[in-house]
Amino acid sequence: METPTPASPAGEGRSASFLEEKTFKSRTVLLFGTITDTTAASVARQLIALAAESREPIHVLVSSPGGHLESGDAIHDIVRFIDVPVFMIGTGWVGSAATHVYLSVPRERRVCTPQTRFLIHQPSGGAGGQATDIAIQAREIVKARERIAEVIARETGRPLEQVRQDIERDNWLSPEEAIDYGLVSRIIRTREELR
Repeated sequence: METPTPASPAGEGRSASFLEEKTFKSRTVLLFGTITDTTAASVARQLIALAAESREPIHVLVSSPGGHLESGDAIHDIVRFIDVPVFMIGTGWVGSAATHVYLSVPRERRVCTPQTRFLIHQPSGGAGGQATDIAIQAREIVKARERIAEVIARETGRPLEQVRQDIERDNWLSPEEAIDYGLVSRIIRTREELR
């Protein structure tokens, strides 16, 4: 009797490919982990492909601490660019640049699972180099903070001045608090509740 051999990396690749295909067929995009330029390219590619395939809604599951702001901007803008309805489903945590992505759809299409936590705050940077370069980077961070505040205010209905104050430091929100704030429309527990 032969002893079974452990699964090979090729087998793992087939399994991952199978799961990606099933996820794609279900018109679901996963945005998990830190947002990078690689993440943004992958999510944008999936959104564009799904939009080209059908007018059926796309569901984006978001569980991310955030990451590179401009990569989040790219996903935010692609979601708004395609002409297919997108639903954002927060799960786990939705923080920083991920919240910016999450706000790319109208409030009625922003939902979350019961255990989700949200984080809004101003962008941060690690300025270094010559004094002139540090001054330029500081100005850019201030511009980014204002842009983020404007998006949050527009998409939640909160006054801009209040949002500026709310993002001065880390501001964590439970699902219920996120609903009150205007980030989320409702909490869902099952896929059927998306209908």
